[in-house]
Amino acid sequence: MKKLIELIPSDVPYEVIGDSSKVVNGFSQDSRSVSKHNIFVARKGASSDGHDYIEQVLDAGIEVILCEIFPKKLRDDCCYIQCNQLHVFLSKMLNLFYEFPSQRICLVGITGTNGKTSVASLLYQLFYSFGYKVGLISTIVNKIHDIEFAATHTTPELISLYQLIDRMIQSGCSYIFMEVSSHAIDQGRIEGLNYKIGVFTNLTHDHLDYHKTMLNYINAKKKFFDQLSKEAIAIVNIDDKNGEVMLQNTRAKRRSYSLKQPADFRIKLLDLGFEGMHLKFRDKEWHSQLLGEFNAYNLTAVLAVALELGMNETEVLEALSKVKPIDGRFDWFYSEKSKKFGVIDYAHTPDALEKILKNLKQLRKPSQKIICVMGCGGNRDQEKRPKMGRIGCEYSDHLIITSDNPRDENPEVIIQQIENGIAEEDKKNYLSIVDRYQAIKTACMISNVGDIILIAGKGHETYQEIKGVKTPFNDKLILKEIL
Repeated sequence: MKKLIELIPSDVPYEVIGDSSKVVNGFSQDSRSVSKHNIFVARKGASSDGHDYIEQVLDAGIEVILCEIFPKKLRDDCCYIQCNQLHVFLSKMLNLFYEFPSQRICLVGITGTNGKTSVASLLYQLFYSFGYKVGLISTIVNKIHDIEFAATHTTPELISLYQLIDRMIQSGCSYIFMEVSSHAIDQGRIEGLNYKIGVFTNLTHDHLDYHKTMLNYINAKKKFFDQLSKEAIAIVNIDDKNGEVMLQNTRAKRRSYSLKQPADFRIKLLDLGFEGMHLKFRDKEWHSQLLGEFNAYNLTAVLAVALELGMNETEVLEALSKVKPIDGRFDWFYSEKSKKFGVIDYAHTPDALEKILKNLKQLRKPSQKIICVMGCGGNRDQEKRPKMGRIGCEYSDHLIITSDNPRDENPEVIIQQIENGIAEEDKKNYLSIVDRYQAIKTACMISNVGDIILIAGKGHETYQEIKGVKTPFNDKLILKEIL
């Protein structure tokens, strides 16, 4: 419990109506889960407006409202705080309430179009294996050491994020590895956090339904590095043309990683197959169980972070040789019964789909065919759909276009938009099957012994979302069952 007056920052303009000496025990912006001594945060969102729920939470016993606009009706027993820069003001309050949590732990943020989940999860595995208590904030799952919590967003909203970081500190964690999405950066959901290290993986076409242009998307990512302190470290993939862009205005110490050009941290990919990758860093050769060039990039980023945090090089390389593939990321198996390979991957962007297919072409033998099953999510970036259709047809031997998570859209319309990217001469190489289960079953039926069946787009997800309803659907379990 803390006094409200002690939590009000003085360096952001605000107005107060009411008694600011009240005692508070936390924050909430969900009207369904408030307790009497919470500060209720009312702000206008994309789909709802928190100001509409002020009367409801006051009836539930709330005595402090933080808002963007004063309500027309004010109650004498309530304290109202109004601020135009609400996310900045709120982040300062959260830091005062939780006693600057990100300054009391090593916080590492990973951003980029692809690879965020893998890099964060691999760092978690690595530091966990060294005996540290570690926190993970990711698309797949949140973890406090060995306890798992469901993840609802790639990066939680501001209040939940501060609560989670505080909980990790209270549980004795020394490190937190977290994904940082472009939405979270743009919406101020990481405001006020002190990152020890920021990592940039890559940047390709995605989320233009939200950002509208690639320039806006790039600038959202860049903002993360612009906000790093001079004590922080920025580690970027300079094989990506946007790597140097991320560093342009950062105050942080600059570090680079690559596979293809000189960098502070460079790994050479010597060989790869379904048994893993043979890699070299400086004068040391080592083996990884992970597959694909993009995982070589992910491992290089992980190695760079570990060494910048003072870990022993030999011990890190030994530990990285033991890390396991991430659920739904180049997640493969071999069926002894059907003698076929199954691959599950989260690839839901043009770049990610092209990379997974190119890597499979590198791995396969001349006699093996690649059958790809893919779709595109509804209520998301429509510009990428024809691009993914072209890529799927160009880099696989047979393509089956199907439903992903259509959400509120008609899956047949989404499929048609994907088909629009396929050249006339390639149209004999694909099928369209709306039902995802039947699409996977068909891929298995048309494949031969030794062939590779890739199910792309949903990865770790265990549901399919149609018209607001999530029904159980697990690509990997279904593919294993059929094979």
